[in-house]
Amino acid sequence: MTTAPTCIWPLGATLGEGPVWHPAEGALYFVDIKGHQLHRCDATGGDRKTWQMPGEAGFVLPAQDGGFICGLPGRLLHFDPATEAFTPVTTFEADRPGNRLNDGGVAHDGALWFGSMDNAEAAASGALYRYDGALTRHDDGIVITNGPAFSPDRQTLYHTDTLGKVVHAFDVQPDGTLANKRVFVTIAGSGYPDGTAVDSAGDVWIALFGGARVERYSPAGELLEAVQFPVPNVTKIAFGGPDLKTAFATTAAKGLTDEQLAAAPLAGGLFAFAVATPGLPQHLINFGK
Repeated sequence: MTTAPTCIWPLGATLGEGPVWHPAEGALYFVDIKGHQLHRCDATGGDRKTWQMPGEAGFVLPAQDGGFICGLPGRLLHFDPATEAFTPVTTFEADRPGNRLNDGGVAHDGALWFGSMDNAEAAASGALYRYDGALTRHDDGIVITNGPAFSPDRQTLYHTDTLGKVVHAFDVQPDGTLANKRVFVTIAGSGYPDGTAVDSAGDVWIALFGGARVERYSPAGELLEAVQFPVPNVTKIAFGGPDLKTAFATTAAKGLTDEQLAAAPLAGGLFAFAVATPGLPQHLINFGK
């Protein structure tokens, strides 16, 4: 049974995002994009540590050879938490200076998938990319990108057009390209679809920014469940814990008025709740070097 979310770290992040469970460490990492910070804690919210990022990091994802790949505006960096050293990986989108990166995920083959977005949240300058040592663009013309996440059979990729309130599905071709873009779900209620996670049954969990909930959909797009939160802006969940049956959820205080913050004092906190079906194991980035 899904339990009610509880706040395990009331840190008041401006834009908490990108939770990721690090299986080898038994720890959760997540970012505060607008706070330029990377946070780490254990499954209970304890053993906390924070690092400053050199800009707005949309995601920080673990790498096979150690450390993390960080997505910052127009570039990817490798970060070594032990030395706190950043090493350049690649640059891109020099022609889109108003963009930043927003959300990312790792495919079973170690490739990094991520999206860019207009930092002013107005221009349709965001795109979906794959990086495996070479950069390829797979979708374009989106104001705020979110996701991406893969089905358990690796045949479907889910990617979100947040302002359009639509989550799209793509067929993943054998060569890693995408085909057959189609609407998976359109959010009918309050809030905008933010980060996405998929569990081992193939159900798709979508966080609702401004909707105070996370919704779970079947692979056929049927709404199965809505998990209510005591804060308005839920940004993404990640499955973790030893059995992958804990959902960790990041939230954001961004955009809330003083009155709204007073009514939701845990806004920007890290939450956790139990789920019946475990998530999928976290893949590690491997560019084949």
